[in-house]
Amino acid sequence: MTQRPTVATAARPGTDVLTLGVEEEYLLLDPETGVNMPVADQVLTALHGGAREQSRQEFRHSMIEMVTPVCTELDQLRDQLVELRAAAARAAANAGARLMAVGATPVAEPHRSVPDKPRYHAMSHRYGPVAHDPAVCGCHIHVGIPDRELAVQVCNHLRVWLPVIQAITVNSPLHDGGDTGHASWRSMQLERWPSIGPTPHFASTADYEETVAALVTAGVMLDEAMVYWYARPSAAYPTVEIRVGDVCATVDDTVLVAGLVRALVATLIEDIQAGVAAPRVRGCLVSAAHWRAAHDGLDGTLIDLRAGGARPAWELVDDLFATVAPALLRHGNLGYVLAQLARLRRDGTGARRQRRTLERTGDVHAVLDLLAAQTTAQ
Repeated sequence: MTQRPTVATAARPGTDVLTLGVEEEYLLLDPETGVNMPVADQVLTALHGGAREQSRQEFRHSMIEMVTPVCTELDQLRDQLVELRAAAARAAANAGARLMAVGATPVAEPHRSVPDKPRYHAMSHRYGPVAHDPAVCGCHIHVGIPDRELAVQVCNHLRVWLPVIQAITVNSPLHDGGDTGHASWRSMQLERWPSIGPTPHFASTADYEETVAALVTAGVMLDEAMVYWYARPSAAYPTVEIRVGDVCATVDDTVLVAGLVRALVATLIEDIQAGVAAPRVRGCLVSAAHWRAAHDGLDGTLIDLRAGGARPAWELVDDLFATVAPALLRHGNLGYVLAQLARLRRDGTGARRQRRTLERTGDVHAVLDLLAAQTTAQ
C-alpha cells in the first residue's frame, strides 16, 4: 500500500480548535450500465499534483479514496473536498467511468478480485467470500486528539451518539438495481466482517491495547490497522477516527457531519475533564441502535441509548444539536450547521433523495444521474 496521506493532527497550541481531516471513498461506475468498472489504477495514474498526493488505492479495482489535508475551518475543509472530488471526477471521465459518492454498489460488480498487494491478498485468503462482496464506500472523519488515553475515553462517550451520526449519513439504499429496504445497505454488508461494529467500552488505553492484541492473536484481525470499529483511536495518527457513515452524497452533507462530529468530540472532552462518566450500555443494545439507524435513516425512529426506547429520528438529531451547540459556536460553525440541518430536513438524506428519484422515475439510471451530479455539485 502506498504511504497514507496526512489527515489530521492535534489542535494548534494555545487554541481550543480541534483539527479535522476527512477520507472519502468513491465508486467508479459504467456511464451506460451503472456496473462497477475496474479502472482505479487508470484513475489514480491520471491524477496530478496535490490530488495525486491525497489519493489512495482501495480494496476494490472499482474504488478510489481521496483524503483531505489537515483542516481547522469548515470552509477550508469544504474547499478541499470540492477540489478533490472534481479532480477525481475528471480522472474518472478520462478512464471512461463516472465518479459516484454512494455507500454501496447500486447495480452490480462482476470484477471482484483485490488489487495486487500482499496485504489485500492476505485479507482475501483470511476472510474468503466476505472479502469479495460488492464494493462499499465510507466517510471517515479524523478529529485531532494527541492524548491516546483521552482518545479511548472519547470513544467510550461516543457510543450513544454514533447511531445518530450514522442515520444522518445514510446513502446506500440500492443493491442489484433495487431498493433494499435499508437506508444504508453498506452497513448491512459490513456486518459480515468480524472486526467491524460498535466500539466496545474500554477502561483504559492498556485495556484497549490488550483487547486488540487478543483479537489479533485470535485471527479476527491481521493487525491493529484492522480495528474497524465505528470509532477508534487511529493506529497511525494522534486522532479519533469516526468511521460509521456512508460516503455522503454531497460535499455539504460531508461538511455538516464533520462539523457535528468535531463539536461532539469537543463537548465530550469537556465532559471527561469534568469527571462525567460515559454511559454504560449493553453491546447488544448499541448494535440494535445501529441496525435501526441503517434501516430507517432519518425517515423513521432511532433508539435513544441514553434513556432507552425508540424516538422519532429528528428528535435525536435535535438533541445532538442542542448538546453540541456551544462547541459549534466556539468553533464558528453554528450558523453553517443550522442552515445545513434545515436543508437536510427539507431535502432528506442521501438515501431519501435516491428513493424519491427511483419512485418518481422507476429507473435506476435516473438515480445514477442524480448521484453523479451530487458528487461534484459545488
